Amino acid sequence: MSTQETFISHLIELRQRLMRALIAVLAVFVALFLWPGAGPIYDFLAAPLMQALPQGAKMIATGVITPFMVPMKVTALVAFMVALPYVLFQAWAFVAPGLYEHEKRLALPIVVLSTLLFLLGVAFCYYFVFGKVFTFINNFAPKSITPAPDIEAYFSFVITMFIAFGVTFEIPIVVVILVRAGVVSVDKLAEVRPYVIVGAFVVAAVVTPPDVLSQFMLALPMCLLYEAGLLCARFVGARQKEVESPPSSIDPTGKAP
Repeated sequence: MSTQETFISHLIELRQRLMRALIAVLAVFVALFLWPGAGPIYDFLAAPLMQALPQGAKMIATGVITPFMVPMKVTALVAFMVALPYVLFQAWAFVAPGLYEHEKRLALPIVVLSTLLFLLGVAFCYYFVFGKVFTFINNFAPKSITPAPDIEAYFSFVITMFIAFGVTFEIPIVVVILVRAGVVSVDKLAEVRPYVIVGAFVVAAVVTPPDVLSQFMLALPMCLLYEAGLLCARFVGARQKEVESPPSSIDPTGKAP
C-alpha cells in the first residue's frame, strides 16, 4: 500500500471515529432533552448560585432567545461529559495501532485516569467551590444591591471554572508523563516546588473571579495535586527500574552459576 493510500485510509478511519463520537454525544443529548429536560438540567446547574442568593431572587435573561439557547447549551455540555468516556475510547482506538506495547500499557491507564480526574475536578468545583464562592460574594455585596445574575453570563462563568478545575486535576498525570518520558527528573521537579506554588497562585488569580476565596480554592488543589504527582512519579519510576533491571546471576552463596 502506498503512502498516499495509507494516509487516505487513516483519514477515513479518523472520520469514522469522529462520527461515532458525535453520534454518541447527540444520542445522549436527545435522551437528556427528553428526560429530565433542558430546564431541570439548567436548574441543577444553577442550584449553588440560587441557594446563595437572597430569598425570592431569580436569575434574568436579557436576550430574546436566551431562555431557550442557554439551557440547550447546558444540556449539550452535560451530554458531552456523559459521553466523554466513549469519545476518549474512540480517540484511543484510533491511535492505539501506532503505539508500541509498552506505550499501550501506559496510554490506556492515562486515558482512563485523566477522564476520571477531569470529572472529579468538575465535581469538586460544583459541589464545594461554587457554594463557598457564591455565599462569600453574596455576603460581601452591599445590602442596597439586589443581585440578579444573567443566565448567559453565569453559563460562561461556569464553563470557565469547570475547565480550570478539570485541567487542574490533570496535574498528577502531567507530572507522571514528564518523568516517565525522561523530560525532567523527580528531584528537579521537587527543587522547583517554590516556583510552582507561586505560579499556581498567579494562574488562580488570572482564571478565577477577583476574590481571594476562589483564588485560594484553586491554587491550593494545584499545589496538593503537584505533590501527589511527585509521589506517583517516584512510584512509577521505582517500578520501571525494577522491570528494566536484569535479574541477578549470583546465587545466595555468593557464587556465580
